[in-house]
Amino acid sequence: MERPVPLLGDLSFRRTVHQGLFMKKAATPPDDVFQIRCPKLGHQIHFSYCRTENAGLPCSRTLQCWYGYFHVEEYLRRELTPEQWSEAFEKPVKPKILSLVELIEQAQKRGGTGEG
Repeated sequence: MERPVPLLGDLSFRRTVHQGLFMKKAATPPDDVFQIRCPKLGHQIHFSYCRTENAGLPCSRTLQCWYGYFHVEEYLRRELTPEQWSEAFEKPVKPKILSLVELIEQAQKRGGTGEG
């Protein structure tokens, strides 16, 4: 008989571990004990980090990263105002190279170094 397998001791949070296994998604995020790999940072992080990573707003990738673990869109639509939702998920994301150039320019201004 197939059954959901609890992860990291949290019996209320269940995840599909084998194709064909029935999964019931939670309506709330998992505890901080549960972590996933962040494609942006490249290491394990918990949902509470993703929830506030963007100057207090969720990371723009939160919906894609967490949809398989709980009803993340439903949860965040309840938690955020329409303005916050728009700011977090409907604004175009800067290309990574542009963000890197801006960070380098800011560092050069702070450090007083630069060309010329």
